[in-house]
Amino acid sequence: MEFTPKWIAWEITRRCNLHCIHCRSSSEEEAKDHPDFSTEEAYRIIDDISNYAKPVVVLSGGEPLLRKDVFDIARYGTQNGLRMCLATNGTLVTDDNCEKIKTSGIKIVSLSLDGSNASVHDDFRSQKGAFEGTIKAAELFKKHGIEFIINSSFTKRNQEEIPKVYRLAKELGATAWYMFMIVPTGRGEEIMNELISKEDYEEILDWHYYMEKDEKNILVRPTCAPHYYRIVLQKSKEEGTKFERRTLKFSTGGSKGCIAGQLICLIDVDGNVLPCSYFPKPAGNIKNQSFKEIWENSELFRDLRNFKKYKGKCGSCEFIAVCGGCRARAYAVYGDYLEEEPFCGYIPRKINQ
Repeated sequence: MEFTPKWIAWEITRRCNLHCIHCRSSSEEEAKDHPDFSTEEAYRIIDDISNYAKPVVVLSGGEPLLRKDVFDIARYGTQNGLRMCLATNGTLVTDDNCEKIKTSGIKIVSLSLDGSNASVHDDFRSQKGAFEGTIKAAELFKKHGIEFIINSSFTKRNQEEIPKVYRLAKELGATAWYMFMIVPTGRGEEIMNELISKEDYEEILDWHYYMEKDEKNILVRPTCAPHYYRIVLQKSKEEGTKFERRTLKFSTGGSKGCIAGQLICLIDVDGNVLPCSYFPKPAGNIKNQSFKEIWENSELFRDLRNFKKYKGKCGSCEFIAVCGGCRARAYAVYGDYLEEEPFCGYIPRKINQ
């Protein structure tokens, strides 16, 4: 596997107008301890990245639309050959910034939708009117011809909504629907007891397999659910068929489960480079080192790429190369990112013999 950065989430602010129960960065309306960096610093970071690679860069947060220079940053990234995208909760989307999304070169936008109705979504987002804002944003993107993805996060409190949210994403005209299985980091640590059980996790991924197999109109993908790739191989073998999966032109291009620190990473508002959006341990800081130096030489990234170091069931599993187990979830639960995936019930053949 070639370890080239394909996709970078970039937290350009930690400020947010919502207070979601699962927020990985514990964003607040005023993030005084984690201030926004300057526009000039943003340009320097873009220069640093683009001189090394040309990944997809997702402007994220917090809520990136709270930055007045968000479209200047996007435009500069576009001019430097990066494929710029935007991740928003949808509540601040207007006709005006839809026009700016298009002129700045942003290729695709992701929206958050965690329930099929206001009651469920607004509870998850801790803000009345959040659902209405997301629906309006989707309508505005359709009006302006902006391609968009819908990201949906699930815990026990809304797992029964999964099929309904999938259907709503299709009705809204999304290009893709990504089903996120919560990783307990940031404010998500406070809802550890709400994480979906191993047994339900497996059933949901089974459901997703058959749904994806039949789906022809929208790209669907489970996220932070690496053992889905094990399920795909198992079921394809049982059926004697090859599972043809479509890909999104602005995706990671990955062909395995957990690709944290392998094909993707996060740069947070403080300049820390982390393996993914849900992994709080930094590999280095872009203020002190070049992106290339961190990506190629950090001990953390090297560990994540060395499957022989993985422990427990993951270390013995015949599906390690296609799954890998969620490294962020292992770190959150065990304090060791090389430990086994804590929400996988599969027993490897080596152990089961």
